[in-house]
Amino acid sequence: MPSPTEATAALSTLSEDEKLFRDSVYEFADAEIRPLVREMDEHAAMSRSLVDQLFGLGVMAIEIPEPYGGAGATFFHSVLAVEALSRVDPSVGVLVDVQNTLVANALLRWGNDDLKNRYLTRLASSAVGAYALSESGSGSDAFALTTRAAEDGDAFVLTGRKLWITNGNEADVFIVFATINPDAGYRGITAFIVERGTDGFTVGKKEDKLGIRASSTCELLFENCRVSKANVLGDVGRGYKVAIETLNEGRIGIGAQMVGLAQGALDHTIRYIKDRKQFGKAIADFQGVQFQVARAATDIEAARLLVYNAARLRDAGLPFLKEAAMCKIFASEAAERTASMAVNLYGGYGFVKDYPVEKLYRDAKIGQIYEGTSNLQLQTIAKQLLG
Repeated sequence: MPSPTEATAALSTLSEDEKLFRDSVYEFADAEIRPLVREMDEHAAMSRSLVDQLFGLGVMAIEIPEPYGGAGATFFHSVLAVEALSRVDPSVGVLVDVQNTLVANALLRWGNDDLKNRYLTRLASSAVGAYALSESGSGSDAFALTTRAAEDGDAFVLTGRKLWITNGNEADVFIVFATINPDAGYRGITAFIVERGTDGFTVGKKEDKLGIRASSTCELLFENCRVSKANVLGDVGRGYKVAIETLNEGRIGIGAQMVGLAQGALDHTIRYIKDRKQFGKAIADFQGVQFQVARAATDIEAARLLVYNAARLRDAGLPFLKEAAMCKIFASEAAERTASMAVNLYGGYGFVKDYPVEKLYRDAKIGQIYEGTSNLQLQTIAKQLLG
């Protein structure tokens, strides 16, 4: 259950159904994920049995409509699930985030009836999804991609290489972005649904990362990979819209991941400083320590309100581009500050793997990098403010 250390303003915005959902996901994470966290981090591998449990819990298909086997819930419910899971392990949080806010979301918005019938049921029951946009020369400049899709009869032939693809090791269904005409710039970009096992498609090296190590980050190789035209997601040459609009929502999910991470670090810290004694009393009794904890709690409350607000705007069909950028940059910075504070207050114990906060400190760094760097978020906010 949520700890009494959590601020109440953000939680007071939740309906009873939303509170019950969030708490149930956290209870699952506390009971089923927490015992696996260190082992998964050390081995840099997600437990497949845990992934199966996530499907059973229903958090891999939150917005997918009930006729396809999903929960038929809201984007806001996806955000609550990512936050609750990330409070225990941000690696699990991002697996669920990509599945819901990027892959399922893109199919729901851009998929025709055929694609929805073929893939949403699989994504709701057992298939993990991945979202393949980034390349070696196409990170912040997302549309500088060079993966090529050449038309050939009733198919496109994909050739190229994708990097840093989250869920790459576990995924069965990939949304892959390639250009049909490099000279057309972003207007040549097209999104394709590619299945694991397709001839010419290989999941390559898994990256050895600083943090969120249980979450796989892989390269994808396409060598004359033939993909049916029926697997084009959206219109040919309109993949840039699929990418832009989906990533805007994905940034809210990363904000939720970082809020959960920060809350987890604060939870650990408060328990520790109440028990740890120095100079004859608990270190929680020192005003200098109290002030650090108070500032961290304030950061988390502000970040949570920003995330919830952006998610509510999205569900209401209102503009949320600026709010998504704000929540991601603020939550990612708050997570890094809170995790760093946790390591400091744990002292020497904070620097060793026997205690949980060093992992959260490592995990926090990615929040300022993926799904749009902090500089890109600032640029987006400034453009919105200045017209």
